[in-house]
Amino acid sequence: MVAYKICEMLDIEVPIFQGGMAWVAEHNLVSAVSNAGGLGIIAAGNAPTEIVREEIRKTKEKTKKPFGVNIMLLSPYADEIAHMVCEEGVKVVTTGAGNPGKYFELWKDAGIKVIPVVPSVALAKRMERYGADAVVVEGCESGGHIGELTTMVLVPQIRDAVNIPVIAAGGIADGRGVAAAFMLGADGVQIGTRFLLAHECIIHSNYKQKVKKAKDIDTQVTGRVTGHPVRVLRNKLSREFLKLEREGVSPEKLDELGAGTLRKAVIEGDIDTGSFMAGQVAGMVSKEQSCEEIIKELMEETYQVIKTVGKNISC
Repeated sequence: MVAYKICEMLDIEVPIFQGGMAWVAEHNLVSAVSNAGGLGIIAAGNAPTEIVREEIRKTKEKTKKPFGVNIMLLSPYADEIAHMVCEEGVKVVTTGAGNPGKYFELWKDAGIKVIPVVPSVALAKRMERYGADAVVVEGCESGGHIGELTTMVLVPQIRDAVNIPVIAAGGIADGRGVAAAFMLGADGVQIGTRFLLAHECIIHSNYKQKVKKAKDIDTQVTGRVTGHPVRVLRNKLSREFLKLEREGVSPEKLDELGAGTLRKAVIEGDIDTGSFMAGQVAGMVSKEQSCEEIIKELMEETYQVIKTVGKNISC
């Protein structure tokens, strides 16, 4: 199978990563994904080092399978967490929101597989030169913090530019998306929005209902003027954010407006002022399942799509 390399590298059974979604990807979801054969990924986000350490230890109690930690490099705790994952024996680190180059030697010496999230060919090539084991190629269809290019155009360009495994992310919610990623040259996929409706996902029920009710046009991108665009589901907060952007409000004021809003969505379920991050595939995600059911369904659909396409081409 095309995904064999990444499965062998990480000692996982299926080529599916669970996205490192801040406030969402904690030990319950992460361990369930890993136990189902994928790669669960703890989201460090802006959490203090000891909170992330506790999540790692709780995950180890619930699974003996490999899992990773996503380190957001803009976090004030990023440097501490970069060292802590070595102390805790984490096997895989993914990174976002910055260049992790200064940590490569540290992580490599600790035997950690390093898989940065990249939004461009240039950064993918740089990460390969630094010694990255793979890259997550994230298109702007994703929920949360995004770049400018779509998965459809970015994956094949990065596939042509690097020799390490490529993990496609953004716009993937079913077997058709997984199969399409393989056809574009990916060795695996990273999925976020689909896992929001996993039974093991701890987000507030209001968040799950917003995802279930979402239509194809129900996401918006806010924060472009701050340099940190974020894709979210439409609500009062997103409309106010975009209004203030059009009025030329300073990035500092916008950052103040956005502070703490993800927690309001995930933990409090605040429909009006929470930041409900989700990808454009939210309109395709409507049923709650266990992580095991999600992963099994994704792989069965993928095999069926590839088999069908092969038959059609042979005709």
